[in-house]
Amino acid sequence: MDWQKFMAETEANIATLNKEIPDTVRGFGIMGRAAKTEGALSEKTKEFMALGIAIATRCDSCIGFHVRALVRLEATREEFCEALAMATYMGGGPSYTFSAKALKAFDLYSQEGPTT
Repeated sequence: MDWQKFMAETEANIATLNKEIPDTVRGFGIMGRAAKTEGALSEKTKEFMALGIAIATRCDSCIGFHVRALVRLEATREEFCEALAMATYMGGGPSYTFSAKALKAFDLYSQEGPTT
């Protein structure tokens, strides 16, 4: 999979949808910011949780978004692989293959460096 091309297309599709349903998008953004706010759990921990759910639900675009967030939050490859081990354990075979996809994306985005 060409992650850059896939995510660019995903973001373009989302931008088109955003224009059609701005109130829903605004609400989703508020919910996302609230969910990621530092509290008892760090934003990085929450992003690892989101990655596990993305893998379990087999959502390629979600994997891309949460991998990029984890790179921005300076997750290490070791932390990332431990999270993939748990996602694989909890999700079985399908999560195993999507964990491999997520690792490929992590390695790619890590080479590029954190994004804002």
